[in-house]
Amino acid sequence: MNPPRLAIIIPCYNEEEVLPSSLKILLGLLTRMAGDGLVAADSYILCVDDCSKDSTWQIVNETHKADGRVKGLSFAHNSGQQNALIAGLLTAMDHCDCAVTIDSDLQDDPEAIIRMVEKFREGCEVVFGVRSSRDTDTWFKRTSARGFYRFQEMMGVETVYDHSEFRLMSNRAIHLLSEYGETNMFLRGIIVRLGLKTAVVACPRRARMAGETKYSLSKMISLSIDGITSFTAQPMRLIFLTGFVLLILDVIVAIYALISYFSHHTTTGWTSLILSVWFLGSLILMGLGIVGEYIGKIYVEVKHRPRYAIREKLFD
Repeated sequence: MNPPRLAIIIPCYNEEEVLPSSLKILLGLLTRMAGDGLVAADSYILCVDDCSKDSTWQIVNETHKADGRVKGLSFAHNSGQQNALIAGLLTAMDHCDCAVTIDSDLQDDPEAIIRMVEKFREGCEVVFGVRSSRDTDTWFKRTSARGFYRFQEMMGVETVYDHSEFRLMSNRAIHLLSEYGETNMFLRGIIVRLGLKTAVVACPRRARMAGETKYSLSKMISLSIDGITSFTAQPMRLIFLTGFVLLILDVIVAIYALISYFSHHTTTGWTSLILSVWFLGSLILMGLGIVGEYIGKIYVEVKHRPRYAIREKLFD
């Protein structure tokens, strides 16, 4: 097998503190892999700037001028990490044999890319980078991440545990992904369903070289909601089951109330009345909120608006 042309895709948002070091490390890795005959000499790095407010795009531009292996896309508006990854994959689709997506902070060990490419050359179309440990993460980060995966599993969404966006995809896998036309893309769920030969590469979670993570708890919750509403109607079924259980309880309470009435044991119960009203009111509002999430997704999908707008492109 001839050495494959590899594209390393990096979504970037306000990463001026860490990007210069990350690009230097990844360029060195590409040089080493090309020298060993593992990848083609024209392999490259594609940075997708999600409309950063700092000098991230300037760093990409200057590095591109110094080394043509660094290429870039700049969004006109902030569109989110998932759209940045999709834009990078679709841009590289016809210019690579395989592509690796990795966060710009390189907390996922870039040395694992070597093993990913080896798995690809053995015939695997998708290789997932799974974190073997999270010792460098804070207690809150570890707990919230585990809660994210467990909640996804509980809701019936198929994902790879402890895998974020660090993965290798073959050209064929990217073409299959490009056929998914929905606006709200949950890549961790879709790629698992492509039905291609997969493999897993374990790598430790490293500490950030500089700066702070841009992936906040609110973004993680938003991603979780996107994943659930994109792949399963389980929350709406839970609403129905909750209503059914409450109906059974209502019948039991009604029987008790009738027995008490005819036995002349009825008393005024202000506390129980208020608690039941607040409880049922909360369930109704939660149910409306869940249904609203699905209706909102439908509203966004039927408009067929572009996922992102590219302001500038460095790809020659």
